[in-house]
Amino acid sequence: MVARSTSPTLYSPSRSVSPSPSRRAVDTVKDPKASAENFEWQMQDAADARAQQGRGGSLENAEAKPADGKEASDDTTLAGKEGVRITEQEGKNPNEVGFDGDDDPYDPLRQPVWRKWMSVMTVSSGAICVTCASSMASSTYAGIEDSFGISNEVAILTVSLFVMGLGIGPLLLGPVSEFVGRRAVYLWSYVAFLLFTIPVAFANNAPVHLIFRFLCGFAGSAFLSVAGGTVADLFENDKLGTPMAIYSTSPFLGPVLGPCISGFINQNTTWRWTFYLLIAWSGVELGLIYFFAPETYKPQVLKIKAKHLRATTGNQDLYAPVERSDRSFVQTLSKSVKTPFIILGTQPMAVLLNLWTATLLGILYLFFNAFPITFMGEHGFNQQESGLSFLGIGLGQVIASACAPLWSRVYKKESAKHGGVAPPESRLLMGMAGAIATPIGLWIFAATATNTHWIAPILGSVPFGMGIVWTFSAVFTYLVDAYRPVAASAMASNSMMRSSLAAGFPLFARQMFSRLGTFGASALLAGLVTCMLPLPFVFYRIGGRIRERSKFGTGSKVADAEEKNGKA
Repeated sequence: MVARSTSPTLYSPSRSVSPSPSRRAVDTVKDPKASAENFEWQMQDAADARAQQGRGGSLENAEAKPADGKEASDDTTLAGKEGVRITEQEGKNPNEVGFDGDDDPYDPLRQPVWRKWMSVMTVSSGAICVTCASSMASSTYAGIEDSFGISNEVAILTVSLFVMGLGIGPLLLGPVSEFVGRRAVYLWSYVAFLLFTIPVAFANNAPVHLIFRFLCGFAGSAFLSVAGGTVADLFENDKLGTPMAIYSTSPFLGPVLGPCISGFINQNTTWRWTFYLLIAWSGVELGLIYFFAPETYKPQVLKIKAKHLRATTGNQDLYAPVERSDRSFVQTLSKSVKTPFIILGTQPMAVLLNLWTATLLGILYLFFNAFPITFMGEHGFNQQESGLSFLGIGLGQVIASACAPLWSRVYKKESAKHGGVAPPESRLLMGMAGAIATPIGLWIFAATATNTHWIAPILGSVPFGMGIVWTFSAVFTYLVDAYRPVAASAMASNSMMRSSLAAGFPLFARQMFSRLGTFGASALLAGLVTCMLPLPFVFYRIGGRIRERSKFGTGSKVADAEEKNGKA
């Protein structure tokens, strides 16, 4: 028998582990497209998904089981190719370390329930902190302008550059977790996030402030790129719904809570206290991560287990599969960066869906400038009351999240209708609801923003918040299902486009509302979103045919033909 592990990077096993020669090599990389039948069609279905969780921030960490049930072949994973699975085989190399059945204390799925939930709450609060940091700065514009002697357009860059960092970071940092594990990414990204926030708070000039705001977003994106993976690592499919719903709502709520918090700060003290609070909050989160966010990425867990067994048994031939991998970080990074651009240049359906979600996120970040104009200018709100006006969007997001059972039933009916396996286009049913809800909310906001009671435009923002959640969830999981061979890169392409528009929209908000008026500007946004309403309905009907003609599409006839020609 072997002494129990005391590794600080892993849950301490409560039982002994036997390195018997019959050790089995179990799944070190589970199906990267696990079942998706609950609310987060964007992430909930990531139960056993590992590869895709190494991409994209917050909402882009979406994984789903292939609609045809086949093994996926994504473009960023552990063992050389996406979806490569080390299956349980008796008689395989006896020195290859795997998990010992259903009671292996190293297996993240076998940890105590309270530990699992502490991990879920830790990564969820960490995600709220990072995303909240993006919008908290929206209440600091006036103070920054006075302190640094800059224009409003330059001050707005404190939000835009942070968001740009969130979008660019996953392209470069996404593959890191596949080589060092999730815990290392958590710790180092939050340390960097905390350290970069210090010069933001104490900067004496605008360039220093803005440069470090970008670096804060870049560092925070690394945390968001793997946080959903931890939740998926800890729970079986049938128990994943609630914890993943809690986590996946966090990146939505963060930006909405930002103005609510910073509005009170900036009305009652200086803008710097916004970032002082963020420093303290980040420090608390870093402590929680250290104690309650252990390593859960199975290839790295097995590496830790193998190291422990070598030390306790003296058998230096024991190894984890990842230790024998010949993957190149440079090659992985190169593919991570190039493929999203190829998708944007060759896949019109992906581009249109990306543009749809990018427009919605751009409008959300534009509202961080537009709401103060509307509620302070039209309704006489003070700064802290203006911040609270975002709670309407937050309420809509919570309502949308609570609709999980409804969408689960809808998807099950779709599966039954198609012989037990729903096509990828079934994901877009939720998108149809989102496509209807978002313009309704924006039109109500436009019609009631002036000359009505202030509660009317806030109520109008509720369906907008609902629509954002449904739209993002539908598009994310559809991209994963429809472009399964390059799912991670498809998500990265979405992240790039979203961050670009979210960073750019706030820069012209003041001018647009000043020249067009509150109604005109709001109606323009509502009309823009209305023009995109047909997208999920159209692709629900023709998406399958588009996939067949796409080189990267799931069920692609082009790819099959190329493969046959290559073999010939």
